[in-house]
Amino acid sequence: MRALPSAGFTMLEVLVAMLVLAVGLLGGGAMQLAALRARHESLLLSGAVQLASGMAERMRANAGELDGVYLTLDYDAHAQAAPPPPARLCWDGGCDRAQLAQADLHDARQHVYGALPGGRIRICRDAAVWHGDGLRWQCSGGAGAPVVVKIGWRGKRPDGQADAPAREFAPSVALALAGAAP
Repeated sequence: MRALPSAGFTMLEVLVAMLVLAVGLLGGGAMQLAALRARHESLLLSGAVQLASGMAERMRANAGELDGVYLTLDYDAHAQAAPPPPARLCWDGGCDRAQLAQADLHDARQHVYGALPGGRIRICRDAAVWHGDGLRWQCSGGAGAPVVVKIGWRGKRPDGQADAPAREFAPSVALALAGAAP
């Protein structure tokens, strides 16, 4: 018996090849989306660390208000409207320590409101920043506790829904000021 010469691919082979190609393209697309999410989260984390460092430097420069105006900051952009400007922004100088601290806090609120989705910033004295398995918003207080800048934002799931309910997310950054204890 003589074999018939092959004249090309069968329909089944073409369909299998197309299925393999489609699965590969879907996997590549999913990897791209995961990379974009990781890049965005990294951008938010970098901005939060820069904000916390900047606030720490401002508080060190205006140490007279460390236990005064600065410790009043607890701003949640998800629950509060855009922050109104203080009476003086101190761009032209001539401010006292409390007015300068108010201007610093306004800048921090503006940054959180504009750059972090549903963000929150809190400055407090906290001896136990790390609790159990993560950071927490609550502050232990106490005169000997270090001053801590805590910043976080509400993440989103891949479907676009909020990752955690309004008050159940944890801070992403907590920066303690060195030598801030009285």
